[in-house]
Amino acid sequence: MTELINAKQTAQHLCIIEGTLAKWRLTGEGPKFLRVGRRIAYDPRDVQTWLDARRVSSTSQEAA
Repeated sequence: MTELINAKQTAQHLCIIEGTLAKWRLTGEGPKFLRVGRRIAYDPRDVQTWLDARRVSSTSQEAA
């Protein structure tokens, strides 16, 4: 079983504020997350998969 990380740790890893991560949860823009009761957790593998999907090699790729 993989160790889960909380929203604060995830935000720090992504170099964003927790509020941005919360907004992404509402809009579906961010990495997949787990809700256990009122707690939010992230699987580091899901965070890495989300990051990998955003990998580009030029600025022109972003528009595609």
